[in-house]
Amino acid sequence: MDRQLALAEVEKRIENKNLVKHMLAVEAVMKSLAVYFGENEDEWAMAGLIHDIDLDEVKDDMSLHSKRSAEIAAVLGANDTIRRAILVHNSAHGILPESRMEKALFCADPITGLITAAALVRPDKKLACVEAKSVAKRFKEKSFAAGANREQIAACSALGLELDEFIRISLGAMQAVASDLGL
Repeated sequence: MDRQLALAEVEKRIENKNLVKHMLAVEAVMKSLAVYFGENEDEWAMAGLIHDIDLDEVKDDMSLHSKRSAEIAAVLGANDTIRRAILVHNSAHGILPESRMEKALFCADPITGLITAAALVRPDKKLACVEAKSVAKRFKEKSFAAGANREQIAACSALGLELDEFIRISLGAMQAVASDLGL
């Protein structure tokens, strides 16, 4: 699967630029997790990049979300592993993540929201000054970035990662692409 083609498709299908930035953030986190685990970086990154490609189409219908993304991924040439990870990341389907990639995408999706919120409350609104310990502290504040599902984030334990390590990896990944994220 070609990243430039996939990114062009994301930009064509998704009007909300913040959602595109979220997808870029999840792509970065997935790539870093792939490096950490010695997995296929391109496949993991692709799963992150296109996991929400259907959101403008399905709107608020969570029963369709990620099913349609998996179909679009197939048209783009994604393999079964990527398509299943995309499908499973939406807990509305009741399918538990099984593979390492599935578990990674499941918890990478919400951590990006928590980290973005941690940057946006800073005076400079930049990721460069965000520290992992401050994100970990914010994780405990249920009202902070309330949309970032804490149970999904904590599911990093299914990958054998402590929360602090998962936050460190995710934050580092997002800091590396901060200019693309506008942070």
